[in-house]
This record gives sequence, C-alpha cells and structure tokens, in this order.
Amino acid sequence: MPRTDTAAAAATTAPARAAAPARPRARPRRTGAALRALPPVAALGLVFLYPLALVVWQSFTPEDGGHSTAPYAEVLAEASFRTALTNTVLIAVGATVGALLLGLALSLVIAFVPFPGGRALSRFIDLFLAFPSFLITLALLFLYGTVGMANGLWTDLTGAAHGPLDFLHTPWGVLLAEVTYFTPFVMRPLLAAFSQLETGQLEAAASLGARPWRIVRTVILPEALPSLAAGGALVLVLCLNEFGIVLFTGAKDVVTLPVLVYTKAMLDGDYTGACVVAVVNIVLSVALYALYRTVMSRTGGGAGPRPGGVPHRAGA
Repeated sequence: MPRTDTAAAAATTAPARAAAPARPRARPRRTGAALRALPPVAALGLVFLYPLALVVWQSFTPEDGGHSTAPYAEVLAEASFRTALTNTVLIAVGATVGALLLGLALSLVIAFVPFPGGRALSRFIDLFLAFPSFLITLALLFLYGTVGMANGLWTDLTGAAHGPLDFLHTPWGVLLAEVTYFTPFVMRPLLAAFSQLETGQLEAAASLGARPWRIVRTVILPEALPSLAAGGALVLVLCLNEFGIVLFTGAKDVVTLPVLVYTKAMLDGDYTGACVVAVVNIVLSVALYALYRTVMSRTGGGAGPRPGGVPHRAGA
C-alpha cells in the first residue's frame, strides 16, 4: 500500500512539474506584441504627435529668437483673441443647446410616434452623419441666402428689389447652420437609448392615466439623460473646432478661434501667434473631450441600437 500511494503521488505531481517550465514563454509573447505595436505607434508619432509638438514648440518661440512665454502674453492681451474666444464659446454653447432641444424633440417623434417612413428617416440620420459641414451650409445658402429661393420667391411675389432674409452672414446664420448640421449627432445616441427602453414601462404608465408629457418627463427622460449628455458633450467639442461652416457662411464679422488661427497664419504671417491660438484651442478641446469620454464611460460606451431599430411601430 505505501508503494501504491507513493506512485499515485508521483503521478499527480509529475504533470505539474512538467508544466512549470512553460511560464517563461509569456515574456517572449509580450516582447513580440510590443514589436508588432511599434510600427503603428511610430507612424502615429511621426504623423500626428511630431507636428503637434512642433506647434507647441513654435508657440514658445518669439520672432526675435529664444524661447519664452512672451507670445502667450501678447496674444492673450489682444482684443481680437478675446473676441474670438467669446464668439467660439457662445456659438458652441448656443449650437449645443439648440441641437439638444431639436434633437430630443425629433428623436421623440421618430421613436414613439408612428408615421410612414419613420424607420427610413432613422436610417437616413446615420447617412447624414457622413455629410461634410460645408454641404449643409451651401444648402442653407441656396434656401435663405440673399439670392436664395426664399428671397427669390419674395421678390417675385412683391416685386421688391431685395428679399427680407439676410442673416446667414451674421452669428445667427452660423448658429443655424451648426444646429442643423450637429443635431443628428445628438439624435443618434438618443435613438439608441430609446431602442433600449422597455415599452412595457410606457404601457404601464399610460394605463395608470399618465399623460404623454408626464410619461416623457418621468419615464423616458431619466433613461435618455446619459445619452443626451454624451451627445451634447460631443457636439460641444465639434462646435468648438468648427471652421468650414463659419467660412462658407461668409460671416466676416464672426471670428472664432479656428478662424483666428487661419487669419494669423495665412493672412498676417504671424505663425507664432497662430500656434499660440492653436494651443489654446487644443487645450479647450482636450478638456471637453475628457468630459465627453467621462460621460460616455458612464453610459456604457454608447451602446448601439438593437437589431429591431427604434422601439416605435412606424411604417416603413
């Protein structure tokens, strides 16, 4: 019996001893993974991080040579910079609020109000996200520009020399264009959140006599607030860096930070000042992006819609 127990013990410990030398193989695997990751990391550093580092370095390089914070003091003291910063923040916040309100209203209609073509409209929103911003601006110019369709119809009916609409070259025109373009960026996460909402909750609330607005306020909005916050944070980041819409509206008196970077670099030849403004814009963008990532992490990473699409029963 003792010999049998000894043999059994040896048989059970033998595989463990044989498997022990396999542990050091993890280190070569990690080394191989690091070597495979080196080319894309190097390409990223060469294409993106190196030019970004040059911009930051140039922002601390005055025209008379040396390195100091004097360019920041000069640019931050300029009235044009303060005006551009104010315009950027006000337009970005206004466009974000407008996109949130309009996106929430349209998402509620698409998700919970049955109508023909509802599903096709929800699919079109995904396609709309791929449109360039200047295309939407051109469409608004064709509609509401000084020689657009609305003014042309007015002059044909009244015989006037000019139409009444001339706001696209003002901050209100930039605001309208940004709200129009960025509203789908709010609608996409909202529709995804509505697709996760249990319709039984809505039916239970309706059976208890709750009116539609109360159902929206007490049942739908609490579920949609994380997605609404994520969409708003994303739109705020995008509006802060928007350049094409301001350029294509022709709003010469509307100077934002991206426009100021273009003006200093291309028109004034002040590359150091342009880099200073660019660094300030980058800092604001990174801060808002960190806020956006925080909101997205709390909402589960922006889960996509279920295969069934939005929860309403709209006809195709």
